[in-house]
Amino acid sequence: MALRVIDVITSFSGLLFLLTLGSSNAANQTIIVDTTLGAIKGLQMETRLGAKFWSFRGIRFAEPPVGDLRFRNPQPVKAWKPQVFDATQDGPMCPQITETRRSMLSEDCLRLNIYTKSLNSSSQLRPVIVYLHPGGFYLFSGISLDAGAQNFLDRDIVLVTLNYRLGSLGFLALGREEAPGNMGLKDQVMALRWIQQHVEKFGGDPKSVTLWGYSAGGMSVGLHMMSPMSKGLFHRAIMQSGSPLAQFRYSSNQSVLAERQARLLKCPVRPVEDMMKCLKEKPMLDFVDTAGGMFEFELNPGLNWMPVVEVNGSQEKFLIEDPYRAMQNGHIHRVPLITGITEYEFYYGAYDSLRNETERRRFNENFSKYAPIYFFYERETANSRRISEEIRSFYFQNTTLEFPRSLERFGELYADVVGFENHRFLNMVSKHIPVYSYLFSYKGRYSTFRNPETNQTHGAMHLDELWYLLYLPEITPLFKKEDPEDLVIERLSRMWYEFAKKSDPNNCTDEYLKNLKWPLYDNRNKQFLEIGNDLNVRTNGIFLERMQLWDRLFPIEDMINKNL
Repeated sequence: MALRVIDVITSFSGLLFLLTLGSSNAANQTIIVDTTLGAIKGLQMETRLGAKFWSFRGIRFAEPPVGDLRFRNPQPVKAWKPQVFDATQDGPMCPQITETRRSMLSEDCLRLNIYTKSLNSSSQLRPVIVYLHPGGFYLFSGISLDAGAQNFLDRDIVLVTLNYRLGSLGFLALGREEAPGNMGLKDQVMALRWIQQHVEKFGGDPKSVTLWGYSAGGMSVGLHMMSPMSKGLFHRAIMQSGSPLAQFRYSSNQSVLAERQARLLKCPVRPVEDMMKCLKEKPMLDFVDTAGGMFEFELNPGLNWMPVVEVNGSQEKFLIEDPYRAMQNGHIHRVPLITGITEYEFYYGAYDSLRNETERRRFNENFSKYAPIYFFYERETANSRRISEEIRSFYFQNTTLEFPRSLERFGELYADVVGFENHRFLNMVSKHIPVYSYLFSYKGRYSTFRNPETNQTHGAMHLDELWYLLYLPEITPLFKKEDPEDLVIERLSRMWYEFAKKSDPNNCTDEYLKNLKWPLYDNRNKQFLEIGNDLNVRTNGIFLERMQLWDRLFPIEDMINKNL
């Protein structure tokens, strides 16, 4: 839904070598870590509060998925010995729609970044948090411009961020071995396997890995909880504003989307073998340049490339069962979970749609046609028309949509697309595992959405709590202790750290969390933590009246029976 001559080399424990330029400036200090693949050179950086940490960026964790490897499962990276892998700066981003970063795009993008305070193998290993980025499976990355570690590394963790293939290059799905789909999700698995093998050299505990994702990354985390490929690779999970269980359906292929890509690149559609041969020969930038044409109009539907259930081929399969059925049957990895949403989520989508005369007219003249496309449910059936009628009646009382009169309710509808994902997953998964639920309502100075008429932020939008856990230099300054954002950074990063360390975000001895008593969620009381200016435990669920409508429109039994 959719942005760096070495003078002295000193041996350290036979594994690490500290390299400096003769300066006390942290930016000039580098270090080398020896792994079974070869040596990796990293750079020293500083957290927002001035603590030193080591960064290793752009480490290749899989072979470049080019040539015959395009559209296929990722392959383990080959050793680079005796060379030293330079990880002192960001690697490339995976191919995607972008105007300002085209020089940073490459198919050789299966890279990860490791941030750690200490490399001393004699000290206690620290919990590892692995971050999966948002972007609807077609945008963004794990590079430091999109996921800087300066906020989180004031906690005693090892943070790993990573890239995975996007768009057609990551999710082209023909239901056959040449293009099975889910390649981007399998890239994530390959990174998790790399972490299991090598993170101890960076001070991380491979037996204490928390898989953390936002939006499409959160959806990915939920799918990893069901994937046979991911078993044993992580031990806790955090899903923010994203889930694999909602009003949308899963299939075994996206052939219509694949054929659309072929036509845009002037490749034959039949036979399939000729289409795949042609697609494998096209330059990477051809996929970038045609990405916008892969949508039906503008960038809708926002969930265009979808994970699929793999039923054919001999390749290792990421999803072997429909997610609804897997969850209903308890076929999941039973790990503790934090899951939650923001107060307004995609409110800004409603703002843009209502202000746009063309989009407003679409909804007013043919709500039943366009609502399923914007909000990801079945189309052009009697049931779809019934759902659309009920949505229009509930949110708008069947009135004409106007700006700004309809904005509040339209904003709720946009938000509830994500809210329902969270609600449905939470209520199903909490029958199997311990879950902590939250609503983020902190209204900050910086936000995904700023009202162009007032230049003011409106409230907590989709992505907004990321600004406090990660540093995105193109969006916010590097917050200091005296900034008003300091308190929410301290609280969020400490709760996430406590959870990554011991499966419980509470710590009564922590000065920032001493009054926190965040209870586990249960389906009777539906407790959640509201994270705003204060931390308050609420009951009776998040936006429960609205969620009851969605539960009625998309009953669990229908989703299980109508999917694969």
